[in-house]
Amino acid sequence: MAKHLVIVESPAKCKTISKYLGKDFAIRATMGHIIDLPEKELGVDIEQNFEPKYTTSKGKRRILKSLIEEAKKSDDIFLAPDPDREGEAIAWHVAKAIRTENVPIKRVMFNEITKKAVLAAIDNPKEIDEKKVNAQQARRILDRIVGYQVSPILWRTVFRGLSAGRVQSVALRLICEREEEIKAFVQREFWSLTGLFNYDGASFSAKLLSIDGRKGDAEKPLIPDGQSAQALIDRLTSQNFIIKEVIRTEKERKPYPPFITSTLQQEAARKLGFSAAKTMMIAQQLYEGLELGALGSLGLITYMRTDSTRIADEALRDARTVIETLFTPKHLPKASRTYGKNKNAQDAHEAIRPSQVNTDFSPDKVKDYLTKDQHKLYDLIWKRFLASQMENAISDSTRVDIDGDGCIFRATGSIIKFDGFLALYDESTDESNGDGEKENERLPDVQAKKPVGLKTLNEKQHFTQPPPRYTEASLVRELEDKGIGRPSTYAQIIDTLKRRKYVELESRRFVPSEVGFMVKNILVREFPDVFDVGFTADMETSLDKIELGERDWVEVLKEFYTPFSARLTGVKQSIKDLRAQNQEVTDRKCPECGEHNLVIKWSRNGKFLACQGFPGCKYTEPLEKVEAIQTEEKCDKCGAPMVILTINGNRFLGCSKFPECRSTKSLSTGVNCPQDGCKGQLVERKTRRGKIFYGCNAYPQCNFATWDKPVDQKCSKCGYPMLVQKDTKRKGSYLRCLSCKDEQMLPGQIQVVETETSGDLEG
Repeated sequence: MAKHLVIVESPAKCKTISKYLGKDFAIRATMGHIIDLPEKELGVDIEQNFEPKYTTSKGKRRILKSLIEEAKKSDDIFLAPDPDREGEAIAWHVAKAIRTENVPIKRVMFNEITKKAVLAAIDNPKEIDEKKVNAQQARRILDRIVGYQVSPILWRTVFRGLSAGRVQSVALRLICEREEEIKAFVQREFWSLTGLFNYDGASFSAKLLSIDGRKGDAEKPLIPDGQSAQALIDRLTSQNFIIKEVIRTEKERKPYPPFITSTLQQEAARKLGFSAAKTMMIAQQLYEGLELGALGSLGLITYMRTDSTRIADEALRDARTVIETLFTPKHLPKASRTYGKNKNAQDAHEAIRPSQVNTDFSPDKVKDYLTKDQHKLYDLIWKRFLASQMENAISDSTRVDIDGDGCIFRATGSIIKFDGFLALYDESTDESNGDGEKENERLPDVQAKKPVGLKTLNEKQHFTQPPPRYTEASLVRELEDKGIGRPSTYAQIIDTLKRRKYVELESRRFVPSEVGFMVKNILVREFPDVFDVGFTADMETSLDKIELGERDWVEVLKEFYTPFSARLTGVKQSIKDLRAQNQEVTDRKCPECGEHNLVIKWSRNGKFLACQGFPGCKYTEPLEKVEAIQTEEKCDKCGAPMVILTINGNRFLGCSKFPECRSTKSLSTGVNCPQDGCKGQLVERKTRRGKIFYGCNAYPQCNFATWDKPVDQKCSKCGYPMLVQKDTKRKGSYLRCLSCKDEQMLPGQIQVVETETSGDLEG
């Protein structure tokens, strides 16, 4: 029987850690938070110094009971949730819930899941950090107060189900205000002039920099229009040009620091196309431990929620050994590199780096044991870390200024002289200049005061561009720069905005939805301080000070709640006016009561028209005209024909006698359910996230469902009563049996015969 109990957060860690600790240790997982605030009430006694009313998390009673039983049988208990504020709070809750007389409880933290790190943590346990717990508790209560007391304002003015997260709403504000900047932007025309010059038989291009000593700007461009460009060409065509100045410099480019949470999310978004949530999910898998065949089971990276670029001395020494092995001695600097502390950084953990810094655990060596996405992210982390300890890249940079009749043209070029860290890693950029022009890689060996010949002059029309919409990468960078949120919150903030449909992604950039704009306008107008960028950043600083023991968590909450409560009372008293401000009155009279006008309202499914006399009159109708397709199916209530309606992307059957009869039902595919003994039919349904699937209309008695469209055709091979239609890029559309997996062509489809080279082709 195990003598020691180790409690972790995630079951993925259990298998790896148990191999390191042996049979005397029982490893159990809490599966996340085991104690939390109640779901359906505020759960905070504001009058009693914000006393939280904690309860067992939903679905965790059996886990908690099991942990209590294990604790009673153990000689000691080690609490090992993740090494951050949230992990500390989980450890604190678990300790209170399972505390057993005469059984010591200690806190251990693993910055990496390796045998050495785990054994060292067990040998050097600590006490739970109450200050860190208080900081997390203050954040949780703060977010609960805002969410539970402001969200109902949105429900009563827009529609039920909206949320007003304290930090997510500030992120939404940034996205909406950027969109407002874009809409208010006035596009202006300007032109550029590029000359192709000849020097000793070699050609190179240079761009017009100034005219008679004047450089252009956004308000007064150098060449405002095509007429000015042509006049300039006429002026310069017959002029003599001379090399005015040549400046040659050697430039050094330093490597990037190792990843922290925000930079990992940004770079994974730019290079790999990963969302912040996906990046953190895969990073968690790499941290918690994977089976690596003969190499054993271990975590491949250090803890992935960090704002520090600090690196352990041992890892620095190992990195130098790997660089010496893989590159030339010139690529290794004389001493290890250290990086300064980031603004707002708590500096609680190391930077994100490989846990095993040696060639046996290089991305290529472990590739066969990782999924495609795991390998991509691990490769990114591995290369970024090693590159951070490599020598500077050196380039020769040349700038040439050419003068012709007072007009200065400038050419720039650079040549990589020594690749340094660029031999392994180069960071991608989020924005491009939009011109599609590149600087010259190599310029001829020109000399100052020498003449140069003009071959051609090329004018080009441009228009000023509005500020770009946020990508996931640039939004994370903005949140970090402004001190909004912390490493563990960025992915959750973005995921919530997308899930609530406050924003949409267009070409991987955030566009606020109409609902998002409405929510932002209400919150900013009615609670200008709470959802202010500066106020939110200051609150993060206060939470950091609680963790450091410099502030009392109750006092911080009191300072926030006193003005917030007063503002909340005022908003509640004007809720009727607030609702009217967000409803547009039409000039149409209600066809049911004839007394009131129809107003445009919102629901989860979008806009609709409703009688202004609600609740006395409950008439509603779709805002836009709905195309109705006649069917042979009869209404179950009145016997009238049913029609296929499409409203806000949702297809369903509705009674043709609407509004007299409001009967609706799911759209049937006409295919009988294939489950034995079931008399239901398969109907078209949608998941909460809007994805279409097909399920039995006898649910919940029958739970048959499929993602693929059912086809009323028996399988010719096994006799299964139906087939499904599959649509893939490689094969196109075809029929497949759910039972025997036999595949058939669609009627009238031409069979494509694959050749030996077809595996190299897409589509």
